Amino acid sequence: MLCIPMDHGISSYPEEGLNRMDSVIDSIIEGGADGIICQKGVVSYHSKRTGWDGFVCHVSASTAHGGSNSQSKVKVSSASEANSRGATGVSGQINLGDENEPQMLIDMGTLTAEAHEEGMPVLGMVYPRGPNLVVLPNDITGGVAHAARVAYELGCHAVKVPWTGNAESFRKVCEAVPIPVLISGGPKGGDFSETLEIVRYAMAAGGAGVCMGRQVFGARDPAACIRQLREIIHGA
Repeated sequence: MLCIPMDHGISSYPEEGLNRMDSVIDSIIEGGADGIICQKGVVSYHSKRTGWDGFVCHVSASTAHGGSNSQSKVKVSSASEANSRGATGVSGQINLGDENEPQMLIDMGTLTAEAHEEGMPVLGMVYPRGPNLVVLPNDITGGVAHAARVAYELGCHAVKVPWTGNAESFRKVCEAVPIPVLISGGPKGGDFSETLEIVRYAMAAGGAGVCMGRQVFGARDPAACIRQLREIIHGA
């Protein structure tokens, strides 16, 4: 799976690449991405504009202005609404260890129930990064394996998690669940060739692909980035 999240504009803006979304989305589609993840308003606009069937509606939101709640995602859409807006799948986010983690768990459970009724796949974006995060002494993944397990247990069909830093620990993440595990791209920076090398390690360790945003939509030539990622993930 090669998914490009472009939901960042609700969290903070300006964001490089999101100021020219028409051309960037066209480039990503041209390059051969499997999916593009956006908030519902963006899904409506671009699904109509492009006629493409690969849009995923992200239902979780927070902004940089939320103070201590800036990482507390709230549910702002439903699977049925996403379907009516042109999305073929939905995604939601949980930040493990956040003060409002319980509500995020409830929201994800609600989303997977709605999607089950609609027959839509769900991507869980689960990050172990809140101030209350507890990592067990024997967990070499730093909580990432638990993050993957949370998505699986709540009914997600695939999960996006951070890269753990090496193939040995990432293999433990993939072994924790029977659903596809995708790695996030993290902040933009560095050489894209280094990112490609990480993707190779992740795939060799059992990963199913990437859910990578800024490093693609913020690039000068998003289609070229997609083609390089496709070569690793799909072999074509």
